[in-house]
Amino acid sequence: MTDMRLVVVGAAGRMGRTLIRTVAETEGVVLHAAVERTGASALGGDAGLLAGIGENGVKLTDDALAAVVGADGILDFTTPSATLRYAELAAQARIVHVIGTTGCSAIDEEAIDAAARHAVVVKSGNMSVGVNLLATLVERAARTLGPEFDIEILEMHHRMKVDAPSGTALLLGEAAARGRGINLKDHAVRARDGITGARETGSIGFASLRGGSVVGEHTVMLAGIGERIEFKHIAEDRGQFAKGAVRAALWARGRRPGRYTMADVLGLNG
Repeated sequence: MTDMRLVVVGAAGRMGRTLIRTVAETEGVVLHAAVERTGASALGGDAGLLAGIGENGVKLTDDALAAVVGADGILDFTTPSATLRYAELAAQARIVHVIGTTGCSAIDEEAIDAAARHAVVVKSGNMSVGVNLLATLVERAARTLGPEFDIEILEMHHRMKVDAPSGTALLLGEAAARGRGINLKDHAVRARDGITGARETGSIGFASLRGGSVVGEHTVMLAGIGERIEFKHIAEDRGQFAKGAVRAALWARGRRPGRYTMADVLGLNG
């Protein structure tokens, strides 16, 4: 089988550059195109030079439609509005769309579901192997311990992150909710201030910290009477997310259209 031809969108950003490097380091994939927003200063520049791996002959473009012609997949860690545009293109081209974008609304998710009728979509709040394994452990712990243990999720990211709670925190919250057999939307507590009253049994709390250059830290606490269990994941560089995304693309190649998660990629749903 020929190398999988991948398009990196948001190519001039931190994750975009990391994805370009990871594609170059991974067997079985090749960088087909690199896309940036119209007006970006990096347009026309060499993607390899931008990523610090030497010239590779792929020039950054803002013509996403032309970029996907002949491609096998899109790697997308952009913004919700941009992701919806790329989802439409992936659906039209019947190719793989790996989505690491966070902050999508319920309406955005419906649009991605619609695109997944024609494209192979892998979407996750976090693409790292470690976080997705952690989510499996959190789900099991929540199921085993029951509502007598209060669940709190603490996350910290760099000062430039624009959404909260993080997609990873929500992924972990969803895992805890599945373990409890409840709907996260109905039980999530995202802010506390002033006289809040006693903690409601069965709620899942979130707290978000922002500062410095922190790539990502997540702690899930299950607090009972007289004992507490904590699960923690620390991301030290963005390379883990990029490796997971490329792994997801290779896994998705040739599969039937539909929507999948990293748990599917890693075989954790069994």
